[in-house]
Amino acid sequence: MGKDRRAGEPAGYRSGFAAILGRPNAGKSTLLNALTGSKLAIVASKPQTTRTLIQGVLTTKEAQIVFIDTPGIHKASNFLNKRMMDAVRAAAESPDVALFVIDALAPGRPEDAHAVDLVKKTGAPAIAVLNKIDWLREKPKLLEIIERYRAMHDFAAYVPVSALKGEGLEELKREITARLPEGPPLYPEDYLTDQPERFLAAEILREKILHFTKQEVPHAAAVGIDEWKEEGGLLRIAATIYVERPGQKAIVIGAGGAALKKIGTEARREMERIFERKVFLETLVKVQPGWRDRPEFLPLVDWRSVK
Repeated sequence: MGKDRRAGEPAGYRSGFAAILGRPNAGKSTLLNALTGSKLAIVASKPQTTRTLIQGVLTTKEAQIVFIDTPGIHKASNFLNKRMMDAVRAAAESPDVALFVIDALAPGRPEDAHAVDLVKKTGAPAIAVLNKIDWLREKPKLLEIIERYRAMHDFAAYVPVSALKGEGLEELKREITARLPEGPPLYPEDYLTDQPERFLAAEILREKILHFTKQEVPHAAAVGIDEWKEEGGLLRIAATIYVERPGQKAIVIGAGGAALKKIGTEARREMERIFERKVFLETLVKVQPGWRDRPEFLPLVDWRSVK
């Protein structure tokens, strides 16, 4: 079916997909949330926070941009990580625009070239997004970063931004829009994401685990939603937190249950803000050795894998 304009739609309207790619911890999820103006992806200072593709849609008078946030490009070491990289490659297959997010504070690494190679394979115009400039004291360093990446690929544009502070985002939107194909919106004007509320709730709980635990716990934790009941203005959620070792379970629960209580309280408050209703959250912690290498746990990481 052709992309015919709708009644009242301005000539030259553009729409398409923008894949958000980059190394772990570059700020891709923060950028997605900032561009869409909504909390769609959880954010933490730990690498590999994002484990699956997250869609976020921005609709303006000139264009509709369908952003696809992806896990950080890394070397896969287990079943979960391999599936994460499969998700990255899927998002990189045929976007209209590729956004390559660069941590402007990070030193150059050999892995950067590998990440850029994936951007090249998209065949799409690529925009280098130099993130975290609010923390960059020496602005001339941006020129050094641009030259380093210019030697790796012919990027269509270089846009310095602070996803956290909202700096440079309007310019980035203009650069993306200019490279989208002409056509009508792909989704209704009020459409924001394809992510189910149950999965978002599980991710919010996992985000609080990432914030309040250390050592090996963040990478070893997964969350499953066992019960989801809406009773008038109250949402009842029962969730299970899975870890791989008894020591990790002890860290999540904490002395006298203090850590788990803090995690649950913060998660509940965030859910109430996002879902706009009262939430009763019940949590349980279970040990499941080696769950990251067990395919049956994949639905906890990627809701699209549910049959």
